[in-house]
Amino acid sequence: MTEKSSATGKMAVTLGALGVLGFSLSLPATRVAVQHLDPWFVAFGRAAGAAVLAAIYLWCSGARRPTRSQWGRLGVVALGVVVGFPLFTSLALTTQSTAHGAVVVTVLPAITAVFAVLRAGERPTALFWVASLGGLVAVLGFLIGTGVVHGGLSIADLYLVVAVVLCGLGYAEGGVLARTLGGARTICWALLLSLPVTVPVSLVAAPDTPGGSAAWVAFGYLTVVSMFLGFFAWYAGLARGGIARVGQVQLVQPVLTLLWSALLLGERVTPAAIGAALVVLLCVTLSQRTRRSPVRPAPPSPALVKISDPVAVSDLVKVSDGGRAQIDSIAARQTGNRDERG
Repeated sequence: MTEKSSATGKMAVTLGALGVLGFSLSLPATRVAVQHLDPWFVAFGRAAGAAVLAAIYLWCSGARRPTRSQWGRLGVVALGVVVGFPLFTSLALTTQSTAHGAVVVTVLPAITAVFAVLRAGERPTALFWVASLGGLVAVLGFLIGTGVVHGGLSIADLYLVVAVVLCGLGYAEGGVLARTLGGARTICWALLLSLPVTVPVSLVAAPDTPGGSAAWVAFGYLTVVSMFLGFFAWYAGLARGGIARVGQVQLVQPVLTLLWSALLLGERVTPAAIGAALVVLLCVTLSQRTRRSPVRPAPPSPALVKISDPVAVSDLVKVSDGGRAQIDSIAARQTGNRDERG
């Protein structure tokens, strides 16, 4: 049982890491796309395009329609990850750099853990919260120390705050749904549910001119990976390993985002970034080693114990004095019945 649980935990972390790897390019790709395309089109157009892929997947897999209660949760997922996060990050990155946007994914694991408690009923340990706070402080310290975060709050910062809150909510809700629907079907149904909003906005905000090829390549990545395939692995990992615990893998995302920014956008990676990455990886490893205390099974009911089994009777007697009295009463009746038959 322990080996099976360990294997499941490793698989969950692996799936979560694959999702984070896909998401780590989202901010750089969004930054490139919004330089030439309307941010409203980038946010809603990628969701509408991903919905086409979702419809094909659901049809080919013969997926059943969600229940009424599941539709309600899917609405929360759609609000958080299909509409909210893409829209507000697109608006923010029209004026802010990708590095500044890394603040969003820095606080996202903590927000996800909070919603895991509120929406999924999870109860992480104290060690988990210490590890999570350590990773958060490490990345924020790096961003502040390197001058990425400076000055007063702007409207773009407000957009980022709204984005991270909605995204954390969508992650937690989707993680709960994925336990019954599966990770792939959860994001697919959420995308289809959003079509009455994403299609009209996409048509209104569609560009009049073709735009640059780089912007469309970035838009294609956001559609296929960030809005579709990435959630297959991400929600599956949250469902298997726990929303709060697997969600801490996101602490690696700001470092990956800065790395992609350096490679694709020409930003410089400093030794401080490497040091922050090592601290974050240590905190992620620590958070993955935390476990909730196992729940002890309830003692067997006296009515389900075979009275003729001396071992079962002995075990049951240890439960309570009331259990002993009940056993004595049952045994007396059985002895009387045997005497009458004799």
